[in-house]
Amino acid sequence: MGYVACASAGCLWSAGFYFGKIALGQMGVGHMVLYRFLFACLGLSPILWQRSFRQAKGLSGGEWRLLLLASFLGVPVQFLIQFWGLKLTSVSHAALMVGTMPVILAVAATSFTHERLDGFGWLALFGSTSGVGLIVWSGVGSGGLWAGLANAPGFTGDLLVVLSMLIASAWILINQRLMRRHPPLVITAYGVISGTAMLAVWVLAVDGLPPLQGVSSAAWLALAASGVLCTATTTLLWNWGIHHVPASRAGVFLNIEPALGSVLGVKLMGDKLGPLTWVGGALILAAAVMLTSRGGVDAEAVME
Repeated sequence: MGYVACASAGCLWSAGFYFGKIALGQMGVGHMVLYRFLFACLGLSPILWQRSFRQAKGLSGGEWRLLLLASFLGVPVQFLIQFWGLKLTSVSHAALMVGTMPVILAVAATSFTHERLDGFGWLALFGSTSGVGLIVWSGVGSGGLWAGLANAPGFTGDLLVVLSMLIASAWILINQRLMRRHPPLVITAYGVISGTAMLAVWVLAVDGLPPLQGVSSAAWLALAASGVLCTATTTLLWNWGIHHVPASRAGVFLNIEPALGSVLGVKLMGDKLGPLTWVGGALILAAAVMLTSRGGVDAEAVME
């Protein structure tokens, strides 16, 4: 069920690009991200009244510092950098950069936790990331990916998205450490709410009050779906999933987001799925089966 939760989170995350694109057509990056997390807080608010949440063991001072650090990195820093990167580069390039996340997470997990990824596990992660690259490459067009990377503004955006993935890996590993002693619901609710408060301070100071009038119903629905489904629900599923499986092995499911997001983009643009897309999808599925069935990770740090 831990793998099911991580895979479900990856599928829902993939729709975030689509919803974000609708909202960004009517407001700036800061306001869009703030509204996304305000709706996420509304989605998490019922958890605050659950008995298991109220009776959860309190966090120590050191754990609160870790939680606030993770919230700062995972909400305002990661999302503002990522969406500024998306603004400066193409969707295809951004999706390819997001596809680097599993390898980044695996390296971080093996470097800073007790998880050990063997050669078979590294092969699976490489195959999965290569699959994402093939899917994105199939939609780049005749100009080619490398020609686009040579463009300075686009390349800056790509680097910003990769930087956001590095920050996201720190958020994941800190949350995993906290969830060894506390329920995933507690860490998720406290983390998203405190991170949203930090985000609000920054956005209000830099961009001012977000717009209330002149926003279409489609944009409001996109913001609500982005917050409740693509943020609150996905964070709950992901945190619950990595509470039961190693972060390095769960990282393969992060490739669902760029893979499915690329397919949705092709569908929305009316492009046909080429052979590279099918090969890339097969590589991602094969890597997921390899890691979840045969193994490849020695995880001493995972809660049973």
